[in-house]
Amino acid sequence: MTDAAARDRQLATIQQALALGVDWFDTAATYGNGASETSLGWALRELGLRSAVGRGSCRAGGPAELESAPPVETASGSAGASPHPAIRIGTKVRLAEADLSDITGAVRASVEGSLRRLGVNSVALLQLHNSITRRRGDQPTSISPDDVLCADGVLAAFAQLRREGLVQHFGLTGLGDAESLEVVLRAEAWATMQVNLNLCDSRPAVADARLERARWTPALLAIRVFAGGALAGRPPSAHTLTTKFFPLAGYERDLRRAETMRSLLPAGISLPEAAVRFAAHHARVTSAIIGFGSLEEVVDAARWAANGPLPDELIATLTRAGV
Repeated sequence: MTDAAARDRQLATIQQALALGVDWFDTAATYGNGASETSLGWALRELGLRSAVGRGSCRAGGPAELESAPPVETASGSAGASPHPAIRIGTKVRLAEADLSDITGAVRASVEGSLRRLGVNSVALLQLHNSITRRRGDQPTSISPDDVLCADGVLAAFAQLRREGLVQHFGLTGLGDAESLEVVLRAEAWATMQVNLNLCDSRPAVADARLERARWTPALLAIRVFAGGALAGRPPSAHTLTTKFFPLAGYERDLRRAETMRSLLPAGISLPEAAVRFAAHHARVTSAIIGFGSLEEVVDAARWAANGPLPDELIATLTRAGV
């Protein structure tokens, strides 16, 4: 969705996703520096579907769950739902160091830019894309709990946007340290939290530690389902070669683990299928966000998810190999 020269392929992929019942699309202002949002907005306009963009509802209390959210989100969308009565979009805000002197203004500018690129009036979910650590910068682009919770912090800015009808639900990215994330969760305002979860990283350990202590339990969205491509047999992406978050050394480690796991699979189940079924049907996960690059990959992800959970014995065997 970040290649402006691939419009025909993008349109065909979204059409196929919609035909499979996808009604939830995940994007971010930082994906392709806004190109993902622009492409999604263009496709919805071309398909005459911008008027169908709505807002999801969320049940109060924990575990929080986005009503009508299907069990799998295939890259920019989620598969397994009934034919879309409305299309729901989630996007994200990532604050740079220069933004921290005016968090309110930076959040608003990011969201208004996202809405403009998407061509919609509101989004169902707005997620904070930064890690949360005790001090700013302890991890790449991390911010502190105070940056989130202070009177003019992220949560206050999100709440104001909700009062204006621009967003409906709030989400976190489950990266950082457990203590700081637990502090932020006490606000009991978060509908979702995206966490790394795949066969090479099979337990959202930081998430579990903080969730066990938190009264408010957000819905977990599994990300990095293919471990940056290692579980799908793909070469590292250009992003993997430059990112500070999931560096090349991690991909190479997971690729070695993937080779071991592949030899343990029964006939008829590929490693990509096992990866999708593991994340999509994990007991702690509400939706699995799965990266795709083509129409065929959307079809595959939906078909694999529909095959149901992996046998417990196979999961135990594969996750031991992934340690």
